[in-house]
Amino acid sequence: MNMHKSGFVNIVGNPNVGKSTLMNALVGERLSIITSKAQTTRHRILGIVNGEDFQMVYSDTPGVLSPNYRLQEKMLEFSRSALVDADVLLYVTDVTDSADRNADFLTKVKKIANSHQATTKVFLVINKIDLTTQETLENLVDFWHSQLPEAEIFPISAQEKFGVSQLFDAIKDALPVGPPFFPKDQLTDKSERFFVNEIIREKILLNYDKEIPYSVEVEVESFKESDGVKPLVEISAVIYCERESQKGIIIGKAGSALKRVGMQARKDIEDFLQKPVFLQLFVKVDKDWRSNIGRLKHYGYDLT
Repeated sequence: MNMHKSGFVNIVGNPNVGKSTLMNALVGERLSIITSKAQTTRHRILGIVNGEDFQMVYSDTPGVLSPNYRLQEKMLEFSRSALVDADVLLYVTDVTDSADRNADFLTKVKKIANSHQATTKVFLVINKIDLTTQETLENLVDFWHSQLPEAEIFPISAQEKFGVSQLFDAIKDALPVGPPFFPKDQLTDKSERFFVNEIIREKILLNYDKEIPYSVEVEVESFKESDGVKPLVEISAVIYCERESQKGIIIGKAGSALKRVGMQARKDIEDFLQKPVFLQLFVKVDKDWRSNIGRLKHYGYDLT
């Protein structure tokens, strides 16, 4: 009889290298926001994969960056904490990434990878290999082997699902023996409300430019599911921004921009919940919330 294996698989790396795309490919569900913009993921999001004899608890983290305000400081704390509690650590880079970006964080990864006392297994994942040549890829593999000689290297394309199954199997093999941490039917540690917030925030990232997407937080104020022949989920959510001028941009002329966000978000929320949704969106100003520790705690950016 096979021994049951379980462990925490934490995904870290610089912004915009495809960490969320990789997690979704490994988990098989759309749990993390995926856009072309950097700094998309703001929380640690768990995705749980269960098999008869294993449980993988994946954690997607914000991209590592030099913080300019308190929200980014909290995001960096989430990423640093992922180095502490991992059984398997996936350091994700891509074919255009540089080891010089956030070198201090990479140094911490090197200490874990090259330590014979550490119990954490480190995998170096080179993503987006569909966007480069074989020669460039071989040079990258050689470079990263010189940086992390003890780490196993996996060239993949998360978007194209190339190499993902091999990485999945290697992660499974590296898990320690142990009982499951979560019920076997659980997919994530986050609530449906959390993912509604994330879906709405994704549409803001896709529809607005410059500083607007990064100045916005979303909060679901009500989430009611009506009974009856045709169940309906009624959701009311507030989009908070930092300035009155931003509020006008988010709403748009005669409410056109906000309506577009609402229509796109409702469709994805219905796909996620597998139920019809009535969505109401409101826009309010929460001045300088990204630098206010009390407001950050209110929005869920507290590690303690």
